[in-house]
Amino acid sequence: MAIFSGPLQALIDELGRLPGIGPKSAQRITFHLLKVAPEDALRLAEAVIAVKERITLCTRCFNVAEGGLCAICVDDRRDATAVCVVEDPRDIVSVEKTGEFSGKYHVLQGALNPIEGIGPDQLRVRELLARVEAEGITEVILCTNPNLEGEATAMYLARLLKPMGLSVTRIASGLPVGGDLEYADELTLGRALEGRREVEA
Repeated sequence: MAIFSGPLQALIDELGRLPGIGPKSAQRITFHLLKVAPEDALRLAEAVIAVKERITLCTRCFNVAEGGLCAICVDDRRDATAVCVVEDPRDIVSVEKTGEFSGKYHVLQGALNPIEGIGPDQLRVRELLARVEAEGITEVILCTNPNLEGEATAMYLARLLKPMGLSVTRIASGLPVGGDLEYADELTLGRALEGRREVEA
């Protein structure tokens, strides 16, 4: 039941729809925004609008980008022959923090999950295979999450990529099974990248 009316309740409801924000947190944030200076609240609103209007997916790797290609894809200093495959753009941030990888990325936009109707056609698999041939990629690091869906996705990709004559590696142990890359600390993820192993297809 709505306690407040009009725009106040509408803001609480919208904030409550965000991941990790429950009803109490939504109320706290709403009342905080009521207290701050109007220009501070306006800056937040403008930032949300700018993200929705200007941020898209990179046309090459499907990372977030402002324009056609993301900052990593346009960086000529990075090794274009090695590609790290991740599920989500947030995973790139985790890998970058380790300082262990200097190649390019490919974002699948999810992982295989037949129960939720996510198969290879819902992921950016075709685009990855096309990049391997077109860009002269020689190593693909499968950096999907160490959970059931991530492991299934890595095995599926390994079966497709191995016959292409590539070095296909998977991040090593050091990450807990059932965990997400987003929550891994830099040291653990760095060791996992350093000790990546060949994938048996």
